[in-house]
Amino acid sequence: MTDSVFSAEKRLFTPAMTIAEAIPLIFAFPNEYSVGITSLGYQVVWAMLAQRPDLEVSRLFTDVQESLPARPELIGFSLSWELDYVHVLDLLESQKVPTRAIARTYDHPLVFGGGPVLTANPEPFAAFFDVILLGDGETLLDEFLDAYQTVRQADRQTQLRALAQVPGVYVPSLYKVTYSALDGPVESIQPMDSDIPAQVQKQTYRGNVLSASTVVTEKAAWENIFMVEVVRSCPEMCRFCLASYLTLPFRSASLDDGLLPAIERGLKVTPRLGLLGASVTQHPQFETLLDVLNQPQYDDVRLSIASVRTNTVDSKLAQTLVKHGTQSITIAVESGSERVRQIVNKKLTTDEIEAAAVNAKAGGLKAMKLYGMTGIPGETAEDVEQTAALMLRLKKAVPGLRLTLGCSTFVPKAHTPFQTYGVSRQSEQRLKYLQKTLRSRGIDFRPESYSWSVVQALISRGDRRLADLLELTRHYGDSLGSYRRAFKQLKGKLPPLEFYVHQDWPIDQPLPWDHLQGPLPKTTLLKHLAESQEAEV
Repeated sequence: MTDSVFSAEKRLFTPAMTIAEAIPLIFAFPNEYSVGITSLGYQVVWAMLAQRPDLEVSRLFTDVQESLPARPELIGFSLSWELDYVHVLDLLESQKVPTRAIARTYDHPLVFGGGPVLTANPEPFAAFFDVILLGDGETLLDEFLDAYQTVRQADRQTQLRALAQVPGVYVPSLYKVTYSALDGPVESIQPMDSDIPAQVQKQTYRGNVLSASTVVTEKAAWENIFMVEVVRSCPEMCRFCLASYLTLPFRSASLDDGLLPAIERGLKVTPRLGLLGASVTQHPQFETLLDVLNQPQYDDVRLSIASVRTNTVDSKLAQTLVKHGTQSITIAVESGSERVRQIVNKKLTTDEIEAAAVNAKAGGLKAMKLYGMTGIPGETAEDVEQTAALMLRLKKAVPGLRLTLGCSTFVPKAHTPFQTYGVSRQSEQRLKYLQKTLRSRGIDFRPESYSWSVVQALISRGDRRLADLLELTRHYGDSLGSYRRAFKQLKGKLPPLEFYVHQDWPIDQPLPWDHLQGPLPKTTLLKHLAESQEAEV
């Protein structure tokens, strides 16, 4: 089975011929191959590694693997989903590597990790990694590996201290965390000595040639699709949005130097094209890109576009999607209440949402999916009623257009203005209200699990004390009940679930990730928070 999986790949890069003393490295994705190979970030990093002659790279997934070295020096993980930490521990055990960094010796590989989960808040997972890479791989990865080459033969502690000097490289064991009490909040996070940077700055790639698929395969979750990153970050800066705040500044791929050459490469191996980005249609030359794709030589291309800015949905966009085999479009509205949209800095009116639906239908699209959210700070029951009213207004305005509302619970994320807020306990009932109201009126309502949102909030606001809890939960099973059981067992050794998930934290309380600097300083995040709170009134 393994051979058939990897032989189905069509590679768009050429791996390097490795030198005799190449570093044996395992690059793992803690999920199945079909999921991992669909991750553009994993694809791109793997290609970067495979093109270095000083590395001998093997891939590892939960279900398949390439031929692995007997004694790897480095094991890397790309972590995209919080609960995949379970598979990280499973894969380490499968390679006979201790799951805790403190238990590893010189005979064990250095375990490093990256990806959006670890860049946002690595602290709950800090005990499992020797090294964490904060930021964009385009600049960070090579510097990390070059630094490792210089200390390759040194003892483990010397290696870690040297790697900690590389911008964006975080070595958790070199920082001491103190707490106000065993079950109290974080009091401070300090480096072990003056040679270690007091803060680790996330590294940001600022080039205008963004990512594109390095492999296309029928075995991917998105079968035979070539993905190209059109924009990175988002200029709207919704106050809750990790995808915007953590990846600032907003960058767009150069049309002539990046996008079009990449698309031409991809279409040589597949007719399926995916345009990725948090706000694809806000590329400054997006109209020009549509004109290119509407040329006759691209008539057979099947086109998919990630979520688009609502007020950019016009009939031309809809017609282009229909022409290229897409029947649906997705927009994020967050709430039917204009007041709530002002709170989160969503620059969008209800009339613009209706116009997007009208344009979508006029252009020939059959369906529109809207993303909403409950439990946004400052939200009232009346605001939720306005979300239901918005969907009913759209149903009346665009009869025949199939409408779906996907709705999640607000979850606070590190490095955003809303990072100190807790999850609203009313969210679950508000999801049930929307479900009852909308489904009875023939509107497809798809709520995200409230229990999963609670777990997500726990991990997104967690500190190092969660390592014990995560290990316990791994053995108890993947359910909210398992987390509650683990909290009960560890009572007195860490704060309760309520502290991590539901409590609003004081803005002057030290945060578990205060020693890790995102794109914006904390003072700017507090300014944006104050602007949001003014909008509540």
